[in-house]
Amino acid sequence: MTYKTLLTGILILLSGLAQALETPSPADIQLGSVKATVVELENGNTLYSKHSDWQTPIASLTKLMTALVVVEGPQDLEEWVMIPEPDRETRKNAYSRIRVGSTLKRKDLLRLALMSSENLAAYTLGASYPGGVEAFVAEMNRKAQSLGMVDSHFADPSGLSSRNLSTAADLVKLVTAVTKHKVIEEYSTTPRYTAHFRKPRYSLGYGNTNRLVHRNSWDIELSKTGYITEAGRCLIMVSTVEGREVAIVLLDAFGKLTPLGDAGRVKRWLTTGNGGKVAGAALRYEQAKSREYPHYDKVSSF
Repeated sequence: MTYKTLLTGILILLSGLAQALETPSPADIQLGSVKATVVELENGNTLYSKHSDWQTPIASLTKLMTALVVVEGPQDLEEWVMIPEPDRETRKNAYSRIRVGSTLKRKDLLRLALMSSENLAAYTLGASYPGGVEAFVAEMNRKAQSLGMVDSHFADPSGLSSRNLSTAADLVKLVTAVTKHKVIEEYSTTPRYTAHFRKPRYSLGYGNTNRLVHRNSWDIELSKTGYITEAGRCLIMVSTVEGREVAIVLLDAFGKLTPLGDAGRVKRWLTTGNGGKVAGAALRYEQAKSREYPHYDKVSSF
């Protein structure tokens, strides 16, 4: 072995040791979300994983796949699109202030679907796709398979159906794909937006469903919230923490505040090594839901 080879080996070893020392122990963080993963996007390193292979309804996190199909599809984002009569599931499970028959640019429908989780906007994106909602959903599933999301299935563009299923691990693959599109990142993190409709002409103001995008203490590059009863509270974020661009996927949490608190605990854990503790009600929910699964996995890190 030459001196140069030996020196190279030592440098590689020291680099790996330094990275290991920089990554805090998963034993030092507690989350209220039943399934979760934290991944460093630059190198794909999983920093934290908890039940990340458990398939679960994902509610409006679905809209990230909806956005990917729209942005990578053949349609013009500048086109004015008519708002159709919603289908039964959208009409039954979601209230919308948008007037049926009015028109809005496709890019604005996309922004509202992402930042404000507007369900009729998401449905309209699917309905206006060549072949309609059925063809749109088929493309969602085709794209999921192409990304290697083998444990995922999509049933509608909005996420209102409990048959929209995925895992935390699969959703990281989706995050990796959507972060290649700056328009999705921008629209998903828009704090507030006023949409201007035509036929008839009116305007509606919207706010982001993730209150963390309003805080200067966070550097958020991608955001999506989600909730239906079957999915619990869900949150996906990409943020730069301590110089690392990390994807945070939080699924099935109790109450509106738990995923936000979990995100804060992840940030604190990556910054200080101490992730803090979860409130009693959220922790009891997490423990009860975990016991519903036949195989209970302990938290692991890689």
